[in-house]
Amino acid sequence: MAERKMQALVSTGAGGLDEVLRGGLPASNLYILQGAPGSGKTTLALQFLRAGVAAGDRCIYVSLSQTKAELEAIALSHGWTLDGIRVEELSASDAVNGATDQTIFQTAELRLDETRKAIETAIEEHKPSRLVYDSLLEIRLITGDTPRFRRELIAFKAFLAKRNVVALLLDTQVPDAQHSGEEVEGIAHGVICLNKSLEEYGAIRRRVEVSKMRGVPVADGYHDMAIREGEGVVVFPRILPGAAAQTVKPQLIKSGVDELDAMFGGGQESGTTTLVIGQAGTGKSTMASLYATAALKRGESVALFLFEERIETFFRRSEGLGMDLRQFHEDGQLIISDFNPNEISPGEFGQIVQQAVRGENVRVVVIDSFTGYLNSLPHRDKAVRDIQSLLKYLARAGVLTILIVAQHGLLGQGVGIDVDVSFLGDTVLLLRIMEHDGRLRRSITVVKKRHGPHDLDVRELFIQSSGVMVVPYNPLPEA
Repeated sequence: MAERKMQALVSTGAGGLDEVLRGGLPASNLYILQGAPGSGKTTLALQFLRAGVAAGDRCIYVSLSQTKAELEAIALSHGWTLDGIRVEELSASDAVNGATDQTIFQTAELRLDETRKAIETAIEEHKPSRLVYDSLLEIRLITGDTPRFRRELIAFKAFLAKRNVVALLLDTQVPDAQHSGEEVEGIAHGVICLNKSLEEYGAIRRRVEVSKMRGVPVADGYHDMAIREGEGVVVFPRILPGAAAQTVKPQLIKSGVDELDAMFGGGQESGTTTLVIGQAGTGKSTMASLYATAALKRGESVALFLFEERIETFFRRSEGLGMDLRQFHEDGQLIISDFNPNEISPGEFGQIVQQAVRGENVRVVVIDSFTGYLNSLPHRDKAVRDIQSLLKYLARAGVLTILIVAQHGLLGQGVGIDVDVSFLGDTVLLLRIMEHDGRLRRSITVVKKRHGPHDLDVRELFIQSSGVMVVPYNPLPEA
């Protein structure tokens, strides 16, 4: 670990990727950036060089596949410029000036030699600290055979190492393709793979993997990413529960309704997760609003994430129950966001929640509804694992997390998702509607509580404009 701390690091230009790399790329090495066309290689390469310009480094972009005008257009689409970046625009197909008539003998070899000389001359003249080489595909096509291609890459690596250049080589050959024995990954100090896939519905899903990085304990596996206008490649590192603040001493969190708190043995505990389960109209969202309002009145901050309800609808529903939360939102004490679930990945959502908890004194987090969030994702079982990591992070931060889970159909026969989520909850609050004497009655029951005592009685829940009441279920109160 001591050697790692002394090693100089350079930023990739994407903060989330630097986090995955534990600070950045080790200096003076050669790296390969792999990905299919459109996966974001050029955008990330420009971010890498722009970060170098900001740090005062000399930067050069050697392009065999794109013109300077094309690079400028990509930069302009994000509101960037190429100021401070020298673009060496080469054409591997006609790198030999004055030798275009040699179509049979040594043409490929001459092209390779001239291309190499042009690149080396540009590096010697500009003396860059950072270099992007775009792309290996052109060199692969010129050499024509694997041994020659490997020798060229090894020689280029040695050339750069003598000049302390951090180089990023772009490669459109993805890891799952046939490599024909090239094994270019073994030559590079590190390999970063950009992956994109089109699901049956919704936006393209993008992910990044650091498949190799010598001497660095990277956060391995896939991490969600996106390409954003003005930001470029944005990486959302997978959540590590241990990254949260040290576990705080549990505290009782009240709802503001004494009878409801009594059902939980005095209140719910911080650092736990509560599943609020019920069919439509049972008061699930009202329960969440109740705890949010009580926390806000205590001076604590609350983060509320909506996947089915609009923000304005939430405010109006709460006001109809005597809970006016608009001022808390305007003051910044209530953090509230609504999402189109099809446009957000589990990784990005996890990062948004973490940032809310880190930046404020958030004691209550509400996800309404967890069912709508999961139903919008193509791989719900994997999303549940992502949420589990997020919940562990929130628990370590001492946050009470409330997950709203809907049941199937209007009358609610079973949970509304086809994966098991019951293990996620430390506490399960079950809300139901049943008919009695010609009217519908809401019932409320605490069916599970891992920590401490709780009331197993079924009680009746009244939701009125004057507020929320919890009373013994029998006898039926007078109207």
